[in-house]
Amino acid sequence: MSNKSLDIIHDEHRALAAMLSGLRGLVASIEAGRLKPDFELMASMIEYIEMVPEKVHHPKEDTYLFARLRERSAEALPIIERLEAEHREGDARIAALRSALEAYRREGEAGLAGFQAALKTYIEHEWQHMNTEEHLIFPLARKHLSAEDWAQIDAAFLANDNPWQGPAGKYAALFTRIVNTAPAPVGLGGG
Repeated sequence: MSNKSLDIIHDEHRALAAMLSGLRGLVASIEAGRLKPDFELMASMIEYIEMVPEKVHHPKEDTYLFARLRERSAEALPIIERLEAEHREGDARIAALRSALEAYRREGEAGLAGFQAALKTYIEHEWQHMNTEEHLIFPLARKHLSAEDWAQIDAAFLANDNPWQGPAGKYAALFTRIVNTAPAPVGLGGG
């Protein structure tokens, strides 16, 4: 049975995890004195986190995978409802992260701890969210969805505005800019 859509979700989770890990590593290097703060780079990384997971990834999950699974599995309902609520909170959580970065930019070194705390909270939430999807929702979807369900979900995922190609290819350009600007080990840029 095809699970192309689950592969796509997993790949998008990996890309988000890499971006979050990179941002965390960048901030740790700033705290250790190895790097100077690059607020434009950090803002670009937050923009990526906002645009891809919050605007492309989560709506796909809600509209296709969760909607179909909701019809097929009573067991999945409370998990889906929690995940959808977390998706709805995404804009507010990104706004809090962006606000903490702006406070850090204004306050200088005194604002670093606040930004680190906001980033830690965001990352912990995202890890929990992705793990819930992959360890609870994926198995339920594999168990309860039919071949016809998967065909419809996969078609929607494969056709749905891939953030790396087509008109939304700007996300790939943003990702490339981040990788080329960020210093090693986060990216390829000088530091």
